[in-house]
Amino acid sequence: MNTVVIPEGFRALNLPRNPFIEANGPLYGRLEDGRFIMGFLCQTKHCNPMMVCHGGMVATLADMLLLLGTNIQTGLGQFLLTVSLDVDFVAPIKVDDWLEGRTEVLRAGRSIIFTQGRMTVRGETVARVNAVLKPSGKPLADFTPGRYFSE
Repeated sequence: MNTVVIPEGFRALNLPRNPFIEANGPLYGRLEDGRFIMGFLCQTKHCNPMMVCHGGMVATLADMLLLLGTNIQTGLGQFLLTVSLDVDFVAPIKVDDWLEGRTEVLRAGRSIIFTQGRMTVRGETVARVNAVLKPSGKPLADFTPGRYFSE
């Protein structure tokens, strides 16, 4: 039985339909000074045989962190395609660890965006992430902070 409490200010994100994230989430978020912070609670279902968060799950979290954080910081409100994603695994994430991720948009052009992030557990870096993203389609309400944080 999980006794970990979700930290104050975080709420489950209301994301557009995404069967993969629905099966592996939930993802949590909060805004701090207009910047997005993603939260995630590592559970047994996310772990490899060594009982640490599977690298594929960490990559998924990195992708979601950078996509959501970039959309919020840039105000684009568009679906973003991941062109490339780099994840440096710095330390393990264990069962019941609360992970927080923060995004920094390095450069946002009309057709390409460079972004990076850091994922931490108890303030210690567990992953360093970088991505190149491509905006796709028109702005939609499904990809705005108002949607992510609605009930």
